[in-house]
Amino acid sequence: MKIALIGAGRIGQLHGRLVAAQPGVDEVIVYDVITANAEATARAVNGSAAPSVDAALAAADAVIVAASTPMHATLVSQAIEAGKPVFVEKPLAFDLPETVALVAQAEAANAIVQVGFQRRFDPAYVEAKRLLDTGALGTLYMVRLIAHDHTPPPDAYIPVSGGLFRDSSIHDFDALRWLTGSEIVEVYATGAVRNFPVFAQHDDVDTGACIFTMANGVIGSHAQTRHNPLGYDVRMEVIGSKDVVCVGLDSKTPMRSLEKGAPRMANPGWDSFLDRFEEAYTLELLTFLRVARGEIPSPCTARDAMQAMRVAIASTISRKEHRPVRLDELPE
Repeated sequence: MKIALIGAGRIGQLHGRLVAAQPGVDEVIVYDVITANAEATARAVNGSAAPSVDAALAAADAVIVAASTPMHATLVSQAIEAGKPVFVEKPLAFDLPETVALVAQAEAANAIVQVGFQRRFDPAYVEAKRLLDTGALGTLYMVRLIAHDHTPPPDAYIPVSGGLFRDSSIHDFDALRWLTGSEIVEVYATGAVRNFPVFAQHDDVDTGACIFTMANGVIGSHAQTRHNPLGYDVRMEVIGSKDVVCVGLDSKTPMRSLEKGAPRMANPGWDSFLDRFEEAYTLELLTFLRVARGEIPSPCTARDAMQAMRVAIASTISRKEHRPVRLDELPE
């Protein structure tokens, strides 16, 4: 199988390295708008650089889209038109209208699309879902989600990021839907600029929180900051009537307990999503190869991505308008 990798930035380089190492992948064909990036990534994975997107698509059996977010919709659309199975990093598209249109195109063409919400493949997240689905946790009361970046994104990225909820929190919105098997029906969100004034210049925040009401009655909450001086911190606490479990609490969790006798963090904290979720990224791409070969259906469809985007947009509206927002206010 030949894989076209469109986009050779930080996440594209990771995907290229991981997919090139898998059995059954004969070649990775790399395209990037910066030719030097494509060539360097191709050399690193013993692949080849393509002169254009069309050339990469024509030479490949399946496609990985890891370009900048504003290009996702166009590139996924091209892959669909070329009849190629496509994996795309989140989000599926930059805004909700683009996302809705792309879902319609994908479903009309019966296209194979997998969207990159890698937490669905992290072993601890998978175990939490197994425990919930088998009844081991009992009645689910609440899910608490926590996400703190180690360092803020570059200043130049902030105006094109789509904002905190669309750019980063969307991973947790998808994880909550996937874990519970239920839709978010209402969200109340708030946010503030606590330490990095550049966010305020772009009507964004560096600190945010959301409360969710799920269709099945479960309450969810999410808290996020753009800066944790000790490292990258993503956790999920699942509270049920029979058990309480936590994902992301280990020796590299970047926080310090003040309780007497509590264990200290034994190792340096996680630096970023790249090292924290590398195993999940690998398992996600292994799954995509099976999807591309027609062995299994996509585990994270274009419609899944649209639902997560709707939650992100609802959260953004809620923060700006200081009110709860029901998801049925938004198109789907």
